[in-house]
Amino acid sequence: MSITIKALFNKQTRDSKKESMTFWVKGEDEDREELRALSRSVVTLELDGVDGVSVEAEFKKLNRDDKKTVLEFEVKGGTSEESSSAFYSRSGTDVTLTIAKTGQSLEEFREHQKKYREGLRGKINPDGTVEVEDPNQAKLDFGEEDDPMAGVDSESDVLPY
Repeated sequence: MSITIKALFNKQTRDSKKESMTFWVKGEDEDREELRALSRSVVTLELDGVDGVSVEAEFKKLNRDDKKTVLEFEVKGGTSEESSSAFYSRSGTDVTLTIAKTGQSLEEFREHQKKYREGLRGKINPDGTVEVEDPNQAKLDFGEEDDPMAGVDSESDVLPY
């Protein structure tokens, strides 16, 4: 299943955990039944004018109000920098967006995202804590002689200096 619509590429955000894209749809494309059918599935996104570049994403949310329909996508982790920057160059403009369903299930997509994020952050423990194993991470080791608070009574209000 595939659909082509006209939309405003509202924003593209990226942080250490995920990358997301938001589109605003107005007019007759808002009422297309295919949009609802594709919601909550894994899709590929293509923009006219960005040749040969597509991005795989989870169609997270479809929000409708009286002025517009908002489409939110979470981009698959590990997407190439070229693809992201090609899409980013069109951010804030009206675009022709093609959304096509992939054969990947949501569970497979989310498992990939979990593994991708684990690789970035370290091991996720069952209790929700994270063990970061970054060889570039600086470590601060204070010996007894280097610790400015060594020998200070924690009950006292007097500072050592």
